[in-house]
Amino acid sequence: MKRIMFVCKHNSRRSHMAEGFAKILGGKEVEVASAGLEASQVDPLTIQVMEEVGIDISAHTSNALSEFEPDTFDAVISLCGCGVDLPAAWQAQPFFADWQLEDPAGQSIGVFRQIRNQVKTRVTDLIQTLSSK
Repeated sequence: MKRIMFVCKHNSRRSHMAEGFAKILGGKEVEVASAGLEASQVDPLTIQVMEEVGIDISAHTSNALSEFEPDTFDAVISLCGCGVDLPAAWQAQPFFADWQLEDPAGQSIGVFRQIRNQVKTRVTDLIQTLSSK
């Protein structure tokens, strides 16, 4: 089983999308968490666009990265370009990537849907990559 951490600045949009997709697409092969450099709250539009594709993230909470230990994860994914701001221990995990996806905060639901679809594509690729390692 691979353990994946998705990180964003606030843990309110992209990281929750990624966590939701990874739990569904990775099944029993992955254990998933998400966190922010600082905790915030899950954006209601994020919950809505994930419900549109049949994934319920309404029970997700926003967590601070400091609540987790980096060495317990096999893969660390930054979704917002904040990877450079992560402590070195997080960047040193067996698999690290910085996806640099646009933050849909304050934008239309159409933009949320575009980002959701980008996240799904990347999570699908990530699950395939990790399952081959």
